[in-house]
Amino acid sequence: MTAKLTILSKNSPSFIQRIEQNYAALPPNARKIADHLLHNANDVMAYSVTELATITHTSKATVSRFFRQLGYDSHVDVKQEMNELRTAGYPISMHASDATGYKAEINRLKQTFENIDQTQLEAVVNSIVVSKRITLIGLRNSYPVALHFRQQLQQIHSQIRLLPQPGQTISEDLEDLGPDELVIVIGFRRRPKLFAALLSQLAPQQVVLFADPSGQIYKDKVAYLFVCQLGQEQALDSYAAPMSLIAVICNKVVAKLGQQGHKRINRISERFRLLNEIE
Repeated sequence: MTAKLTILSKNSPSFIQRIEQNYAALPPNARKIADHLLHNANDVMAYSVTELATITHTSKATVSRFFRQLGYDSHVDVKQEMNELRTAGYPISMHASDATGYKAEINRLKQTFENIDQTQLEAVVNSIVVSKRITLIGLRNSYPVALHFRQQLQQIHSQIRLLPQPGQTISEDLEDLGPDELVIVIGFRRRPKLFAALLSQLAPQQVVLFADPSGQIYKDKVAYLFVCQLGQEQALDSYAAPMSLIAVICNKVVAKLGQQGHKRINRISERFRLLNEIE
């Protein structure tokens, strides 16, 4: 007896999960398509129905029917679902080839910097210079970026802290925020669910947010928002743009501090020498 196909709704599992759940009920030619896409899921984004038929040695009608058998109306619905997943941060390649390489990185940098308001950028630089203390907050994959930002700023500013500390909650530290403190929040996609609540606990006028385009929903909750392009072509995000932006900001702060900043840098360098910490 032929197994019954599971027709799935809008709230159903992802594309790959649909293939896995329905695999036993698929006819032989549909299984050829399933076998290929289970190992090359990004091909569903990169190729048309006709091209998929050629790759899998089936027909255009078979490919179209395959998507309907999984519960989709068409190939377009699958592509839309995959796009939404990638936008949300799910690690999936959107192209069959990684040939874009460094050119894609350059384009992400270009997009990021061309859309930055220079007036806002200078305002944040000035805020870093005059703030008595700067708190950097980074959660999940944003934490390493915040850690790097702290390391750069610590060379030129005496009061820099990073939250949360490993293994610690953040509420106790938020209690100690001062009215003249600058808070820099790093919030790239796949943010934890507490992110919106976290921003609501901060005074908007003292918050700078670094985020990918999906973070624009928080624009009204912060004083300044810098949108960094992380890319969607490949499975894993690129952090070249935010790291580059951090370098630009920190170097502007060094220039603004002038002799004051260089004195601190020299004192730290002298300690490195005395402690023999680095090469």
